[in-house]
Amino acid sequence: MTATPVLPSYDGEQAALRRTFSHYPSGVVALIAEAEGLHSLVASTFTVGVSADPPLVSVAIQRTSTSWPTLRSAERIGVSVFAADQADLCRQLAGHDRARRFSDVPIRSTGTTARFIAGAALWFDCSLWNEVDAGDHTIALLEIRALGADHHTDPLVFHASAFRGLFTQRASHPAKP
Repeated sequence: MTATPVLPSYDGEQAALRRTFSHYPSGVVALIAEAEGLHSLVASTFTVGVSADPPLVSVAIQRTSTSWPTLRSAERIGVSVFAADQADLCRQLAGHDRARRFSDVPIRSTGTTARFIAGAALWFDCSLWNEVDAGDHTIALLEIRALGADHHTDPLVFHASAFRGLFTQRASHPAKP
């Protein structure tokens, strides 16, 4: 029997932690709401399917965020999952130039305070359900009030510190039942 190599333990180096985290692909979302003006936050820590009853999604938000305190006060928050061709738009909304964030950004509404990016792969109109302390982040649990998806549009994926699209390899033979 061969010995199993021992994996290295985590030594507390945050750079190594971030590099390792970056190898797990995630979708990228914009949280947008009309709350004393138009406000947004971009995150790659979004999770769907947290709960079906009530219908919940979650997003982890850095405690240092200056946008979250305003967004969380909105009656509704729009969550737009960026489409694969919206990487530049994602960079713009995540940028430090707040005056330019929404310049030429096509915004949609459901008639609530939630706002959405036109052309997004998925969207969720949510209200804040709860917040959970999670170290240097806050996990916001959002209750879905309305939702939709463009089934012909792939989402933007963040992987290895870069934006990517999905690659779907089609089977050469049809699946058998």
